[in-house]
Amino acid sequence: MLLNLVPPRRLGNFIGFLFCSSLIAYALYLQYYEFQVPCPLCILQRVLVIGMGLVFLLAALHHPKGWGARAYALLLTLIGLGGAGVAARHVWIQHLPPAEVPVCGPGLEYMLETMPWAKALATVLHGSGECAEAGWRFLGLTIPGWTLLCFLGLVVYAILLVYKEETRRRAR
Repeated sequence: MLLNLVPPRRLGNFIGFLFCSSLIAYALYLQYYEFQVPCPLCILQRVLVIGMGLVFLLAALHHPKGWGARAYALLLTLIGLGGAGVAARHVWIQHLPPAEVPVCGPGLEYMLETMPWAKALATVLHGSGECAEAGWRFLGLTIPGWTLLCFLGLVVYAILLVYKEETRRRAR
């Protein structure tokens, strides 16, 4: 059964942290060694992966039982679904016909310095021409496609960590 593959919750949360860390390490490798400059949507996805990683780490260190464990799973689910939404938007922009791709906009740093936070976020989520570029592919998927799968997988994983413990506790 699938639940037999899920590790104990503390170890599982630490594994989740390591997975998120490896995603960020690979993103930095692509940026600094393969010279793939991240677009604003890529940077936002990185922030959400880092957020999930930090919540996994806090859950591993804190290791609450019952309601506390469910609260961490809920927070991970919310961040993960937000990340999946951003990644799905990015995938959609990459699949637009060239005539419909949004024009390139200012960089993320400039937007954050000159615009209110909510307007900068709305501008980033709108996407830009640079977000439509898909340089790296693996098995037919671009980086945002893989990131979307990772976010969804991490959400399921976070829920399974709590669900396994809940079913084990109820069986006693």
